[in-house]
This record gives sequence, C-alpha cells and structure tokens, in this order.
Amino acid sequence: MPELKLSYEGSDLACGISKVDRRKLYGYIETEVVDSETEQVCSLATLAADGKTLIPSGGVALAYVSPKGLWKTKDELKPVDLEGEELSPVASTFKQQVELKETATVEEYLDHNIRMVYQLESEGGFPGGLLAELESGTIFRFPFSYRGGLVPDEAFILRGGDGTIWMAVGKKTDVHFVGQEQVGAAVVEEAGGEEEVDPLDFGMM
Repeated sequence: MPELKLSYEGSDLACGISKVDRRKLYGYIETEVVDSETEQVCSLATLAADGKTLIPSGGVALAYVSPKGLWKTKDELKPVDLEGEELSPVASTFKQQVELKETATVEEYLDHNIRMVYQLESEGGFPGGLLAELESGTIFRFPFSYRGGLVPDEAFILRGGDGTIWMAVGKKTDVHFVGQEQVGAAVVEEAGGEEEVDPLDFGMM
C-alpha cells in the first residue's frame, strides 16, 4: 500500500493505509466447481452468441470504436461532461501533500455513501494537535483519488471510539427529503351530471 502524505499546521507526516473490507471483518469462503468424473477444477467460460463457441477466461476484452466503426485507442479519447465540456484529469492523491484544513460536520459526513474505509497508521505517531482535534470530534475532509482519474472522491479523516484513526472514502448521495404533507385533490361532483350506472353483476356471465 502507498503512503499518504499529510500536513497539519506545518507538521508533515506519512501515514500507511490498511484497507478494511468484508473479508477481514467476516471472513470468506471460496467455492470450487469440479468435474464429477475427473474431479478436476472447472474454469469459467463464456458462451458466444452463436450458441456453440466457448470463449475461455481472458478471451473477451473491451474495445473503443468510433460511430463510424473505426478502432480507437484510449489516448485518443477525451472525457467530457454532460454539457460536452472537456474534463481535466486529477492526479493520484499519493503523489502530493494533503493539507488538513477543511472540516466537515457529522451531517455532511452522513450525506455521503461510504464505499471504502482505511485504517491510518504513522510510525512517528500523529501530532498532538491533530489528535486533540480528532478526539474532540473534528472531521477533516479532502478530495481523494487512489490512482488518479477524472472526478475525485471525498475522503474524511476521523477518530473512532477506541482511538483508531480512520479514512472513509465515498461520494455524496443524491437523495432529497420528501415531506409528508401532500395537498389532496378535491373532487367536486356536480348534481345532475352523469347518469348513475348499476354495478356489474358477475353472476349474469
């Protein structure tokens, strides 16, 4: 794992990150499919559209093709937003110093869909001022991109109840609260409008 270079009030520190996933928390089970006669382990294959051809693992790849059907390499493509404006790529966060100065409230943190959690460790220890801030409940935030890309995620550094320093990475959710108050539609029936229709008698069918 690469080191995360942080800076807080003039103090620089390098943090090692350890990803916390479901396998570490709950364990995991690997399932092997074997042939009933030879007991050899089976490998995954893809059935082609003709219903006859078997394509082994690694035999399928993605390709970029222009609207005219011409082959395009990845470096020829230009990312754009929904308005067609070209997007500027962002560098990996591990290639630069991250200054911890922007904070987030608990509500802002909970507005994000967290998809990755890392435990932060520093050989030289964390600065006392930073630990005091985290212990008081302060949550630091900064843009984060593991390998670099187009749109960075949002990273939060916070302290757990046991003193562990965590970095949570995610994106803001697009969820809006809908109130319970709804205006009911008033239906006014005019006297002498439509003729009253007798209910259908299913016994006559």
